[in-house]
Formats: sequence, structure tokens, C-alpha cells
Amino acid sequence: MSLASARSSLCRGFQRGLVPPTVGAVQRRFLNLHEYQAQKIFGDFGVAVPKNMAVFSVQEAVDKASEFAGDEVVVKSQVLAGGRGLGYFKENNFQGGVHIVPKAQVAEVAEKMLGKTLITKQTGAEGKPNNTLLLAEKVSIDSEKYFAILMDRGSGGPLMIGSKTGGTSIEDIAAADPSAIIKQPVDIKEGMTTEIATKMATQMGYSGGQIQEAATLIANLYKVFIDCDCTMVEINPLATLTDGRVLVCDSKVGFDDNAEFRQKAIHEQRDLSQENPIEVEAKKYDLNYIKLDGDVACMVNGAGLAMSTMDLLSLLGGSPANFLDVGGAANVEAMTAAFKIISGDPNVKAIFVNIFGGIARCDHIAEAVVAGVKATGASKPLVIRLEGTNVEKGMQIIKDSGLDAFLTNDFTTGAKEAVKLAKAA
Repeated sequence: MSLASARSSLCRGFQRGLVPPTVGAVQRRFLNLHEYQAQKIFGDFGVAVPKNMAVFSVQEAVDKASEFAGDEVVVKSQVLAGGRGLGYFKENNFQGGVHIVPKAQVAEVAEKMLGKTLITKQTGAEGKPNNTLLLAEKVSIDSEKYFAILMDRGSGGPLMIGSKTGGTSIEDIAAADPSAIIKQPVDIKEGMTTEIATKMATQMGYSGGQIQEAATLIANLYKVFIDCDCTMVEINPLATLTDGRVLVCDSKVGFDDNAEFRQKAIHEQRDLSQENPIEVEAKKYDLNYIKLDGDVACMVNGAGLAMSTMDLLSLLGGSPANFLDVGGAANVEAMTAAFKIISGDPNVKAIFVNIFGGIARCDHIAEAVVAGVKATGASKPLVIRLEGTNVEKGMQIIKDSGLDAFLTNDFTTGAKEAVKLAKAA
């Protein structure tokens, strides 16, 4: 799915009265930081958070725990997935990625969590490596609310979403009572104002002196969203403590990859261990790759054509093995990397190259395809569909190359043949 399509899908959901999916749903397209990293950014922008420290070893966890007040400390796994509290660790079946722990037991708990693989409802069976723990002060929560900001195509700017109830799945809250979800657009030119922040705080159920505190926090979160080029800031829970403080107790924050050039300090914190290594490799060659569960590998230029290709394969009874948009990077180096990536997927039974030559000419793409296949020794059944600028030259290049491939100009014919070859393999 392209960035525009992902955003469009989200915004259509808002217009129907639905709530946004979690950050994990768009994690493949945007930079996500760990909670401890996001907490540091929040603190820099004046957003109130509990006292916290990141630790990277058992001994460091023990040492840092002594710096917190009280007899207990919160120990939180740091993986880029939701549902940590209900997850478990693959290696030892230790239950839960978030614990309130007596300081005397920090070493025991940290040992069971650090360097292990946490499995949650969002990670899939493979889980995510947990290489960091976040120690946080134990707070006494009086009430929990939900708050988020993201871009909304419908209103043409940032959209604040809130609920008087938080600390649990916002999707479940919305399903039980759609009226519980509060939405407040923010004019992208006017920006956040005291009036807008106060109105949102009031609608979320704050009263008395807490209105001002919550409004200030909302305004500061908006500043994070704009100044850091965020795609989403999601706070769940936004907690009111028994001592009256309003704090961000848990968060998910996504950042726009397109803003990396002006947010270098943030993007340098990217944790590649949390990402699919094949997708990381693809990005080195400006390839947009997402692994799927099917058996027909797709290699397409353009996100729209790539999505159409996956749709048509599914309609014809096939199953796409990936989303792979080579875009304008259809040169020999990129094509070689692309064939290497898809050929390395053991589930792939056939390869469908679907190219429409516009700015990128078919003859140039054909040369790159031929070079890529020969360089990688790709041996799986191959279907190539070419159409567009210099298509005749492109077709002739492939014919003269000696590649064992089914060649066509027709989209549907090519898709049918790819599905047929995959089923016959």
C-alpha cells in the first residue's frame, strides 16, 4: 500500500465514524521509535511523562532501579508492537512485557526479558527482539483517557481524536459506543490555539484546574506532531493521577520518512532490529517491498499498478507473495537486488514482472530485467508484461536475451499465466 493510499484509507474510516488502526498497521511505511525514545522527545517539548530511564543490561537495570522512589518500579519491554502487556517471551514463555516489580526482583525479571523475543497480537508468531527495557516510576492512576493526532485527508489537516475512556483498545471502545470518540480538526495554517486545546480538554472530561493542565499538554503534543513531522501521535493512556497530575503513560509515535532530511537526529534512532531485514535491504536500493503470504512474486513499477496487480492476481485465484514497487529505480542494480529478494522467498512459485513504461522506457527496463535475471540466476517460472514507451524494443530485447519467460503486452493475460504457473509448480 502506498503512503497516499494508507492515509486515504484511514481518513475514509474517520468519515464513517471509525477509529484509526494502531501504529502497527502503518509501521511498514513510517519510522517508529521506541517508547523510551518518544518519552525523551516529549520531555524536550514540555509534555509531562513519568520519570523513566532506558537500560540495556541486567546490571544497569538493577543500578538504575535504585534511583526511583518507593519500593517498586515499572519494567517495560521495548519492542515496536502493541499489546506488550499481554504478550509472552518465546524463549522462556515468561508472561507479560510490562511488570510492576519490587526493586529486589528487578534482576530476576530483567533477565527473563532482555535479549528475548516478545510475541504479541501484533508481532505475529515470529515476535520482536527485546534489547532494551524502560524503567518508569510507579504512579497511582485515578482515571485514563485516550488521545491521538494524525493527518486527515477529509479535513485537510491534523485531526485530534479523544475519548473519556482509555487504557484499553480504542477500537473496542468505539465499537461499544461510537459517541465516545471525540474528533477535533485543527486548521493547518492557523495551528493550535488555547481555545482549541481547552475545548478538546473539556470534551474529554477534564474539569476544574485540570482543564488548563490538560490543554497545555494537548498543545505541547501538537507541537511535537508538527515540529517533528509526525504521522501519528497516539497516547493511551493519557492518565490523571491521584495527586492531580496529567501524564502521558504510554504512547506510539510515527514519523514521516519523507522528512528524514530535516529530522536527522530522530531518524538516526531507527532500530533496524525491529524491521523485516528483507525490507531493510530493499530500501537500500529505493525499492518499496513488503512481504506477503502468497506464492506469486510481483515486480511492478508504480504503487498504483502494484496494487492493481495484487488485486487482479487475487481475483484470478492467485495469491501475491509481495508488494514490490521498483518505481523509477528500474536500473540494473535495483533489478538485480529485486530478483535476489523475491527469489530468496521459499514461498514463491512464479514471478510476474508487470511494467508500464512511461517516464521509464520499456527498452531500458527490459535491459535491467534481463541483467537482473542473469545476475541472480533466477530459475522460477517467469512472466513479463511490458507496455508503454518503446515497448517493441523492450519486447525484442527480452526475446533476444534467451530468457525462458512468458512474454505479453496484456495485463490480464500475464496475470492469468502467472497464477497458472504458480499452481502448476
